[in-house]
Amino acid sequence: MILTTGPSNKKTGLRLKCNNLIFITMNIYVGNLDFKVEEQDLQEVFEEYGTVTEAKIISDKFTGRSRGFGFVTMENKEEANKAITDLNGAVYEDRDMVVNEARPRKSNF
Repeated sequence: MILTTGPSNKKTGLRLKCNNLIFITMNIYVGNLDFKVEEQDLQEVFEEYGTVTEAKIISDKFTGRSRGFGFVTMENKEEANKAITDLNGAVYEDRDMVVNEARPRKSNF
């Protein structure tokens, strides 16, 4: 199976093309994470709702310490919406997670 990426859609995520089938992925913001949470932990939480194509914890570029938030990309938009609904406000590692559809970063200009 060969995956290629098509043009990015800022609202829904990447378009993945595989054997002439197009999958629209959804990028999810996950905030208020405990600083000990790792990418594998995040992936396991969201895999209960569907296929996770990427889980990323954002870390400080100087210290390498987690900044307490990350992003998860899910293959299926409906599964991603279910995960957002169920996990927003859910307690994980003694913290109430903030989970919503990721939005494009605002420009400082």
